[in-house]
Amino acid sequence: MASRSSIEPVEHVDVLIVGAGITGIDAAYHLARDRPDDSFVVLEALADFGGTWRVHRYPGVRSDSDLFTFGYSFKPWLGAPVAKAPEILKYLGEVIEENGLADHIRYGHRISSASWSSADNVWTIEGVAGEGRPFRMTCGFLWMCHGYYRHGEGYTPDWPGMDNYKGRIVHPQRWPDDVDYRDKRVLVIGSGATAATVVPAIADDCRHVTMLQRSATYFFPSKNRHWLAELLRDLQVDERWVHEIVRRKIVADQYAFAQRALAEPDTVRRELLDGVARHLPQDAVDAHFTPTYRPWQQRIAVVPDGDLFECVRAGKASIVTGQIDRFVADGVRLQSGETLVADLVVTATGFNMSPFSDIAFKVDGAPVDFSKTVAYRGMMFTGVPNMLWVLGYFRAASWTLKADLVCAFVCRLLGHMQRRGARTIEVALRPEDEDMALLPWIDPETFNPGYLMRAVGDLPRRGDKEEWAHSQDYWKERHILPDLDLDDPIFRYDEAGSRMIGQTAKAVSPGGPDERAAN
Repeated sequence: MASRSSIEPVEHVDVLIVGAGITGIDAAYHLARDRPDDSFVVLEALADFGGTWRVHRYPGVRSDSDLFTFGYSFKPWLGAPVAKAPEILKYLGEVIEENGLADHIRYGHRISSASWSSADNVWTIEGVAGEGRPFRMTCGFLWMCHGYYRHGEGYTPDWPGMDNYKGRIVHPQRWPDDVDYRDKRVLVIGSGATAATVVPAIADDCRHVTMLQRSATYFFPSKNRHWLAELLRDLQVDERWVHEIVRRKIVADQYAFAQRALAEPDTVRRELLDGVARHLPQDAVDAHFTPTYRPWQQRIAVVPDGDLFECVRAGKASIVTGQIDRFVADGVRLQSGETLVADLVVTATGFNMSPFSDIAFKVDGAPVDFSKTVAYRGMMFTGVPNMLWVLGYFRAASWTLKADLVCAFVCRLLGHMQRRGARTIEVALRPEDEDMALLPWIDPETFNPGYLMRAVGDLPRRGDKEEWAHSQDYWKERHILPDLDLDDPIFRYDEAGSRMIGQTAKAVSPGGPDERAAN
């Protein structure tokens, strides 16, 4: 006898979007606007939208990019350039409400597997929803918009002696509700944007907070305001134009800065250090804020209003640069022999990449090893049909600038498939590409943060040609991606199918308490 699950109808949609964070919402907006006849669903593992801004609840959590470019091109940002999580969630909620996207989003749906069938030309998606209820769906096109790190856990090194420590150790990514740091001696381990956010956010309430870093990071202190936005608003310019003009101004300034960082690294280095020196004595800058690498080899952390440096100058916080030897009962002992006494340790030491959301992928029954694939412009992969991954910019531009470009590309690609009568799209090496060198996902000489270096062996390969590299150059890609030739031999279409993108009925509205839509 056939099982019940084998005879139940399986819902099919044209496009299935994975993730309802800033990228997934962007994708849903573009589909609803540009492909109104395509059915689509957004599956989100969390209980609500927002992704990063829902998961991270540590004190002061904020963007490290300006919201004029980290926000969407189509939705004006009305606040200060650097925003905190509640403000960003409010903004995303408005996008969902204003564009009627709520009925497309299903929360609490965690995908475990995605299997492509060339016989049926569909992806079969399986996972668990709500209170452990299994679900299954099929789709014609799978759009991975889930981000790139594992939400459930952050990265904490396994230091010797951690079991002997009598205090509490917490990671910002899993910040508990019951953490009490008032009048406590707090040690924050890390030197990036998270550490630079946590320290000033808790400094007023702690007995003292110390930021322990292995090495220095470049910081960019600036007022959390944009002079041009204020000027245009004083002139009563429409907010849509304010957003667009300021967005373009910031993009132009970022481009100029990135170019100077490559052409004049010593000058840019001096300018960045001079910015910190406006807040702190030169000896502190020399000891704790002078990195050993050139600017933009790793992301530069924005410090709005110089708050990190101001709490150091006020004596509420201190910076220590050194290597950890081991944890001891009352704190952390450094290789120098110094012991940093702490009642609470915060490990702002990064995260673990999860490039494909821990989903088990198969193509025609064979498991997909993405490290054996070659990535087309960082978004499509050889041997994996009808699937695209959105990975925004890491370094010299905001994440969402890339997401916007890719969303427009996907909608154009789906339209091209429909006009050709194609049921599948796959990228493949051209004959002239067969002998090109295959390299790690990204050049470590240009970008080498720890989270990426730890995961680089699991990521797709890149080639030594532009088409087969994951570019960090928005200013180049904004001209290339909209004009890509979709009939290039890199794109392989199968045009013999009966079920094509755009032929499926509209997605049904989700029902049940675990499939609620956002309000």
